[in-house]
Amino acid sequence: MNLRPLQDRIIVKRVEEATMTAGGLYIPETAKEKPQQGEVVAVGNGKRGEDGKVYPIDLKVGDKVLFGKYAGSEVKLDGEDFLIMREDDILGVIEK
Repeated sequence: MNLRPLQDRIIVKRVEEATMTAGGLYIPETAKEKPQQGEVVAVGNGKRGEDGKVYPIDLKVGDKVLFGKYAGSEVKLDGEDFLIMREDDILGVIEK
């Protein structure tokens, strides 16, 4: 992928959720919701404040993140689906 996000934007690839429930039932494609978790694949330089300084983003490539259901703009690059969103759209980082 040769796309670098600008300012405080990040590129996220959705993490696919399990197709089976804990009880062993399969979830059909029509009943699935879009996952709200993803992995950061690219990060911009940061947001420029009113004072002219660039404030770096708290995320890094490889972070597992949680985001809102309707956050970001969907794009397709090299046959894969990605989301481009602002750092403000990220709700939290999933740590192990």
